[in-house]
Amino acid sequence: MTGWVHGSGHGWAWSRPAWVETGTRRGRRTAPGLAVAVAIAVVATALGRLVPVVGGPVFAIVLGAAAGVLLKPGERLVPGIDVAAKPVLQLSIVVLGTGLSLQQVVQVGAGSLPVMLGTLAVALVGGWLLGRALGVGGGTRILISVGTGICGASAIAATTAVIDAKRHEIAYALGTIFVFNVIAVLTFPALGHLMGLSDQAFGLWAGTAVNDTSSVVASAVAYGGDASGYAIVVKLTRTLLLVPIVLALAVWTAKRAARSEPGSERGLRDVPWRRVVPLFLIGFLAAATLDTLGLVPDAWHPALSLLGTFLITVALAGVGLTLRPTEIRGAGPRPLLLGGLLWVAVAATSLGLQALTGTL
Repeated sequence: MTGWVHGSGHGWAWSRPAWVETGTRRGRRTAPGLAVAVAIAVVATALGRLVPVVGGPVFAIVLGAAAGVLLKPGERLVPGIDVAAKPVLQLSIVVLGTGLSLQQVVQVGAGSLPVMLGTLAVALVGGWLLGRALGVGGGTRILISVGTGICGASAIAATTAVIDAKRHEIAYALGTIFVFNVIAVLTFPALGHLMGLSDQAFGLWAGTAVNDTSSVVASAVAYGGDASGYAIVVKLTRTLLLVPIVLALAVWTAKRAARSEPGSERGLRDVPWRRVVPLFLIGFLAAATLDTLGLVPDAWHPALSLLGTFLITVALAGVGLTLRPTEIRGAGPRPLLLGGLLWVAVAATSLGLQALTGTL
């Protein structure tokens, strides 16, 4: 009952609405675990600024895993950690959408689109075939493929939200992406100068063959000239490819879940639409549309970018807190080998397609 009620011997008192009580109880349950994840993310962000090649998200999952071994999260922390690992993760993708103007996608032009689509196809098809040949688990190879083909940690975060990836699969994928980000930052500028690439050609190469945005920027700035500006635009355009990929994965996951139910003959039409079109993906597109219409002031972009990255860092801290070393010992070097083969294939494909399309 909501409103003023008569309390025995105490006159009239205000009774809070049921939804307020429910929200308060949920907040009390989630606050401790969420606070731990945020604290780890703050430390990871600081370390990421000191070592930008590694970045806050990678530090977060490592620190989270270490804290998880020490704290052994129980009933008091698990609810908040679960909030960090999923709802916060989905929110981070929406926030990052505010930095993507759809006008920039058009401005990149048809000249670079074949390179982006070609490298994405190589990453996805190659990841599926090579992953099966190497015996890499389905979730792990999907995350590594999408992370390599689109935008590293952000793509892994978005994909995780729709395929319900296991904690150790996320760790494999992030670790693999991190290794080849570092290698790219250290080797791409020298290789670009050795091949005599123009600023635009290097920007397109870095924008399509380097995984995380921070590493794209680092390698392009190290190359010099106008490479960084073009690389950033290519990278932002590449990020938009998350939409069809995540949507396709959501449909595939929903169909598989519907068919796996005992005695069920349901098809995709019987699956709730929220499982096929994730709300966070709608939010991502809405945020990008607002930015395109100029409703997100340019002065807000740096703060929103930092917020989006921090939310991803919080989410990965939550993933790390529930990760156990025993869960990641079985795969050995196979995920790393898969990531390395895909990275080389994507880098070579980018240069090959540039040569074929006359943009090299």
